[in-house]
Amino acid sequence: LSTVVPHHSLNKNWEEYMFENMPTSAAVTLLSKLQSDIRYAEGEVLHTLVANVGLKDLRVNKLQAFVVPSQTRLYPGETLTAQMLMAAIDSTQQPQVYVNGQLIKGNKISIKAGTPGKHTISGYMLIKDLAGNVIRRNFTQDYWVTGGPKPETYISPDGMQKTPAFEGMATIAADLMNVLYAGFDNPITISIPNTAQNDIQASMSGGSLISRGGGKFVARPTSVGNPVTISVSAKGRKIGEYKFRVRKLPDPAPYIAMGGDRFKSGGLSKAALMSAAGIHAAIDDGLLDIPFTVTSFRTVFFDNLGNAVPLSSNGSQFSAQQKEQFRHLSRNKRFYITNVVVHGPDGTTHTLNGRNMEVIVQ
Repeated sequence: LSTVVPHHSLNKNWEEYMFENMPTSAAVTLLSKLQSDIRYAEGEVLHTLVANVGLKDLRVNKLQAFVVPSQTRLYPGETLTAQMLMAAIDSTQQPQVYVNGQLIKGNKISIKAGTPGKHTISGYMLIKDLAGNVIRRNFTQDYWVTGGPKPETYISPDGMQKTPAFEGMATIAADLMNVLYAGFDNPITISIPNTAQNDIQASMSGGSLISRGGGKFVARPTSVGNPVTISVSAKGRKIGEYKFRVRKLPDPAPYIAMGGDRFKSGGLSKAALMSAAGIHAAIDDGLLDIPFTVTSFRTVFFDNLGNAVPLSSNGSQFSAQQKEQFRHLSRNKRFYITNVVVHGPDGTTHTLNGRNMEVIVQ
């Protein structure tokens, strides 16, 4: 309100404008009407205020007790922490629940477990207050999928001892054999029943242990003859220790690649011999298949007088002199591949003694 006299009132204030030259009885009547209008307006304001009290409240008619745990998966020795809550609900009104953008029926959802690890359910709920306004509340819930049921027994790394399995026992399996090879990247699989793979940590003494994800590790011991110990933990809690023996890689066998086959000794057609580029070497015993690099080798031929004719190659390929000698070989003639020098994945270079190849031309 303003007390400034407006220009359109002929410079008269409110009292002069309303009551000048008005009989007393009429002025009293007008004042009574103004009082009545004010009381009516006051009543309307109070009625509106009272009517809107509690409109944004939610009606509840039932109490329920809930337990909210801090986590849904525990290891032996860990402490479970949970909140005990008393919650009020409205049994006459069912809220609308949306999970991942999809409306679900009722207030329960079933989700098929997928890959092991941590997963999250997220969504929101809609419910109306007493005024009919929609209230939205978001929610998220984490859950974990473990790697499968608990086995009945656990086989130790040496393959000999069986012990009862229990929750949280780690299983370590060397993917090649029950030994580790020094200077070589040995594939290792580590798993703990009912534990997600991303919760597993491992370390190794006497070498390095690198995680490749999905429970796969690469173990590289540094020295031969000294056992190594792999320690496994989950979420910072130590599960166990396991020892492995360390050996050096066995000597590979030299061979000539014939497509998908490996010729190691015996009869070989002259056409196949002439098409061969050189020799290779690998450990191939049914358990291991580890390639080596051939750095040099020697071929030994025999002339018509029985004299040995050695020819060397500084690499894995047949030299031009060796190829030329192949052209002069007749049927049933034989030669030998000897003094094969290889460089292994463990970083060592040595000669394959006693690993000679005999080739008989067919």
